Order: sequence, then C-alpha cells, then structure tokens
Amino acid sequence: MQIIGNRRYVEIPGERTHELPPLLVRGTPEIAPLDEVVDMAADIVDDEVMVADAPAESWTGGSTSEKRRFDLALNLAEQYLKLVAHWRWGDSILEWIRQCEITFETEATLRNLLRPDLWPHAGRASFVTLLTDKSVPTHGVVLENAVGLRLTFRQPPPISCFSNQFLFYLNTSVAGSAYQTWAGLNSDRPALLPPERFHFQVLSMA
Repeated sequence: MQIIGNRRYVEIPGERTHELPPLLVRGTPEIAPLDEVVDMAADIVDDEVMVADAPAESWTGGSTSEKRRFDLALNLAEQYLKLVAHWRWGDSILEWIRQCEITFETEATLRNLLRPDLWPHAGRASFVTLLTDKSVPTHGVVLENAVGLRLTFRQPPPISCFSNQFLFYLNTSVAGSAYQTWAGLNSDRPALLPPERFHFQVLSMA
C-alpha cells in the first residue's frame, strides 16, 4: 500500500500501464419536446403557487406575473434537463465500472486487487476518484453527484415527480449525500487506483 499525503493507493506489480474499457457516455435522449417539458414545469409553478396572482400589467402583451411564471417554468425545465444529463453520466459510469470488473478479473496482475477495501461494493468509488484524477472532461457534470443520482434512481423520473424545491435546491445535496453514503460504507478508508497506471478513452455516444 502506497500512502501519498492523506491518500492510500494500491501497489500494482510491474510498471506497465493497464488499458481499461472505454467510458461510453450516453447522450441525453429527448425525454419530451422542450415546449412540453416547459409546460409540465409550468404546472409545477401553478401547483406550488410559486407566483402570486397579480393585476394584469402590460408586458409585450402579457402580465408581469405571466412573465414570471414563464421564467420560472423555463428555469425548472433547465434544472430538470441538467438533472437528466447528470443521471445519464452516472448510468454510464456504473456500466463502465462493471466493464472494468471484467478486465480486472481477466488480468492476473489486477485480479489480486479484488479485495474488500476496493471491490466489489462501495469500493467502486475508487473508480469514480480515478475519473477525477484523470481529469476526464465532464462539461460541467459533477461526477459524484452523477453517480449519486444513478444510485438513487434506476430511471430518471419525469419532471412531474419533482417539487420545485428539489429541482432548485435539494438536487445537488441529495445526490451528494447518496454518493458519500455509498462511498463511506467501507469500514476502512478505501485504497485508490494510481492514475498513472491506467489508461482509457472517454467516448460520447449520440
């Protein structure tokens, strides 16, 4: 076991770099046309009385309250689509980890690493850390939150399942807590994978 700072890394015999399966990041499918998502978000705005009734005022043919209602619905729709994008990343990462398990099992040098502090349950968080250590481009997706959302939801729920509070404020904290709870299930601090000993590609799938 190699310790660098406050991190523990597994020691891998030899010096060669091990090739891991590519991380196939699935594109976000169109859940529904954007205007439909905005309409459903507008229902949340109405149901949760996010905009108080106000006297009609001239604003390009509409009232101030209607403009606020539309802006809030659009914001909710954007937050929901961001949530779905995170979930898709998390789903892709968990599938990648399963493929990595196969690779570890087929290579004698790596097979010895399959012990409780690293595999096969919460120790999988070591692979999420590996993605971070390798500076994988995520285009704004927070990997821990992405995996946390996938651990929470088997499928991304429709926007109607969420409250405005969840989409605006609770999404990140719930996803982060789910990930931290999962990653912390090991009684000991898990050993990490040395990033310089692994190589893999990240491929985007439409």
